[in-house]
Amino acid sequence: MDNTLEIRWHGRGGQGAKTAALLLADVAFKTGQYVQGFPEYGPERMGAPITAFNRISKDPIRVHSNIYYPDYVVVVDETLLHGVHVTDGLKDEGAIIVNTSKTEEEIRPLLKGYTGRVVVIDARDISEKALGKNFPNTPMLAAAVAVSGVMPKDDFIANMRESFGHKFAKKPEVIDGNMKALEDAFKAVGA
Repeated sequence: MDNTLEIRWHGRGGQGAKTAALLLADVAFKTGQYVQGFPEYGPERMGAPITAFNRISKDPIRVHSNIYYPDYVVVVDETLLHGVHVTDGLKDEGAIIVNTSKTEEEIRPLLKGYTGRVVVIDARDISEKALGKNFPNTPMLAAAVAVSGVMPKDDFIANMRESFGHKFAKKPEVIDGNMKALEDAFKAVGA
């Protein structure tokens, strides 16, 4: 599994963490990689904490379990930092990406001693400006790609436009807003 990148997503039901993980798997697959994208949740409902996972590799993936030692963690809802151990198993050479309007210095004390890279992005603000509503999963997806370097930005953007074309076939007016949210997220994390 040396060539495998593992990402764990933390969000709340209805925020799109599961959708983001599945979209990432879809786009990575289109770039010729082996992928897994799956959620872990039970009978939770809207607002309950959920976890989703991605494995992305240039080699076939033979592991079929949750991810316990991720390279990257994406936190779609910063309130989860207070009750969920989002940094459990997170590799110090990886990074945690948090949706927040706070600074890294304000967030780091909530990370249970994690000493690796912390990336903050205000996905709510990006989403509201690009889409007119709070859909944090689109900017968080772009931030995960930018920070992890799992694929080149141009490949990601081209494949996301195609994916959004299918997903929003009956609402084409939202495609441009989603594409703007992706681009703005890349800029926000310095990519």
